[in-house]
Amino acid sequence: MMNTQNTNQITIFKALADSVRLDIIEYLKHVDREVTCGEVGKALNISKTSGSYHFKLLQEAGLIITRKEAREKYVRLNSVTFDKFVTNFYKNI
Repeated sequence: MMNTQNTNQITIFKALADSVRLDIIEYLKHVDREVTCGEVGKALNISKTSGSYHFKLLQEAGLIITRKEAREKYVRLNSVTFDKFVTNFYKNI
């Protein structure tokens, strides 16, 4: 029987199981500030359509926090999710 924590972990690790999404996470980690999705897409050479898809999955997994202002969407890492589910993953299973 799956509990909520297991479901969260599956969603998180599915989101992390893609090289483009890992590149996004790495980029956000290094800039260490809120940035626009467009800035990330331009830096990593990701199309707007592809970027939207990847940002959606990362947001659903709780790995990034998004904020919309006018026509711009801003993103940053959600360190709480990483601290809870990834850093101590082996302790949570």
